[in-house]
Amino acid sequence: MTLKAEKRSAKSGRTDSLVVFIHGYGADGNDLIGLADPLAEYLPDTTFLSPNAPNICTMNPMGREWFPIPSIDMTSEGFAREIMLKSVEQFQHWLDAQVVNEGITPDRVVFVGFSQGTMMALHVGPRRADPLAGIVGFSGRLLQPEILQAEALSKPPVLLIHGDMDMVVPPTDMGKAETALKDAGFDVQTHMSQGMAHGIAPDGLGLAVQFIKRHLNV
Repeated sequence: MTLKAEKRSAKSGRTDSLVVFIHGYGADGNDLIGLADPLAEYLPDTTFLSPNAPNICTMNPMGREWFPIPSIDMTSEGFAREIMLKSVEQFQHWLDAQVVNEGITPDRVVFVGFSQGTMMALHVGPRRADPLAGIVGFSGRLLQPEILQAEALSKPPVLLIHGDMDMVVPPTDMGKAETALKDAGFDVQTHMSQGMAHGIAPDGLGLAVQFIKRHLNV
């Protein structure tokens, strides 16, 4: 099974890099692809892709999920882990194909995740042998930080952004992820958006643009 994705081609007509949006639990590729419009003004040679998670969301059949969330849908931790690993494998195969299709190298790819998408980004990115240009994670957390150092094959730079009023994923999870990533040797930046709940604030998006431009050297 290959993942379906929303796409916005490079504004300039020439693809030099990819930004891959990874949506959250209960959403789909349409949820984040709209960010391509403001970002394209600063990244004209970037193609934007936003894949749909492979699984129908248990709690929202109109949306998708990368893996179940036991505290929400009452599945077991073991089952959630099994589904996550399958999603990771599918995502990896999909991404490899996109890199070939667009004629670029993996170091021209940036992940931008939101919530569960950030969890996927922080799990997948370090486990790719060819390092990404960077990872931006909004309102998420690092899964299984205790195994990161042992399993990391590459260490792309990371920007973590969280709202200080997030009631879905606690803001303290950003600090926990930062500590684990730094302990494993990653270059990590963080930003707390004041007055922001579970979402993407303008100040965070602005920092994401700066981070992406810097690490794509554009």
